[in-house]
Parts: sequence; structure tokens; C-alpha cells
Amino acid sequence: MAKEEIKEVERENDLDRMTVKELRDVAADIEELVGVHAMKKAELLSAIKKAKGIKEKKAIKKSDVTIKELKAKIIKLKEKREEARKVKDKRMVNIFRRKISRVRKTSRKLSHA
Repeated sequence: MAKEEIKEVERENDLDRMTVKELRDVAADIEELVGVHAMKKAELLSAIKKAKGIKEKKAIKKSDVTIKELKAKIIKLKEKREEARKVKDKRMVNIFRRKISRVRKTSRKLSHA
């Protein structure tokens, strides 16, 4: 990643962690934003990110990914985890375990939605 991209990601994470008051202060400094004090946190975040040119992360929607695709992804991750076990790479085994867990949680969210 280029240094500019890393700084952009850091700014986005910083914005997500800010309180509404802090976001209003940041938004007040941007001249093109109007009605800052009436906005809610989600509105402030999207307006600030749009004004600063920061791309927003896309949330997973039911139409984006199917449960069948997620199950296939879990199978591939399990295969990679087994390969890491054979090579005795504990670090990668742990990484794949966490990835599998995240995909499982996502599939559960989709099945209950």
C-alpha cells in the first residue's frame, strides 16, 4: 500500500471512532457542509467522508452474497488451514481459523435476515 492509502485508511478509522460532538467539530471546519448540528452520526460520517474524498466501506447485503457462496468459501479456507497444519505454520492456522469464524458469522446473519 502507498503511504497516501495508509493515511486515508487511518483517517477513516479515526472518523469511525469519533463521537458525534467531535464529528460536528470536524464537519464545521468543512465549508461545503451545511446543517451540521442537525445531522446524526451516520449522516455526519457519510458527509465528511464524501467531502474529504474517502471511500466508504460497503456493508454486506443479502443480495450481494449467497449462503452457498459463503459455504464454498469456508471449504476453501478449511483446505488452506489444513495445508498450514501440515507445514506446521501455527500463525497461518490461527489466521485461517479466524477467517473461517468470520465467514460463518456472516452466513448466520444472512440466514437469519
